[in-house]
Amino acid sequence: MSKTLGFIGSGNVGGILARLAVAAGLDVVLSNSRGPESLADLVAELGPRARAATVAEAAEAGDLVVVSIPLSAYEKIPAQPLAGKIVIDTLNYYPERDGRIAELDANELTSSELVQRHLPDSRVVKAASNIVVSQLFSLARPSGAPDRSAMPIAGDDAAAKAEVVELLDLLGYDAVDIGTLADSWRSEPGTPVYGKAYYGEVPKDVSLDKTMEWIFQTPGVPVPADRVRELTARVVRGPAGGSSSVDAWT
Repeated sequence: MSKTLGFIGSGNVGGILARLAVAAGLDVVLSNSRGPESLADLVAELGPRARAATVAEAAEAGDLVVVSIPLSAYEKIPAQPLAGKIVIDTLNYYPERDGRIAELDANELTSSELVQRHLPDSRVVKAASNIVVSQLFSLARPSGAPDRSAMPIAGDDAAAKAEVVELLDLLGYDAVDIGTLADSWRSEPGTPVYGKAYYGEVPKDVSLDKTMEWIFQTPGVPVPADRVRELTARVVRGPAGGSSSVDAWT
């Protein structure tokens, strides 16, 4: 793959994916809501394969475009420059941050379907949305590595998903297709494949107030493709942005 990745949002998840992309030999165009000048340090760190731009410029420059912003700002994603492009949706619904969204609370739509509706001429693929950023970086492995992890992807366009599978392979991950955007709830917050699967059990001697610190410091545990299939196949849908339950197989 010799494509350019555009980034709308270059914070935690976007920044890690940009680092993995540059390490894999891809060019990246970074953007955020604060303007290109705010990305000078990240661009300097990433080197000559990276440049900063406005949101519209990053959308236009990317062969594939990663969107990594709070879901509450999804309507600010520019639709016109993303027409016809593959948009990688890493967004998650956190009601305490994003405010309540009635259609999501009623499970009428998934957050990815909401993004797709806003971008009717783009091909949205949900990916890289279920791993804590520290493990997203530390668990990346070369293709064929015995301890390689996988992540779920979902989308309505088979060709778009195939390109995202190829990209994730370059970035260090296998991919498991869990279905359409309507099925993407299977990897949303509160589901078994979200977060904990990759960071593992928090040691009993870690206090509650130190838990998040531990999670962000641990390198994590590999989650192979078969385990991702298992976790996403039997999950029972719960409240959006909240908890889900699993069949009695556990």
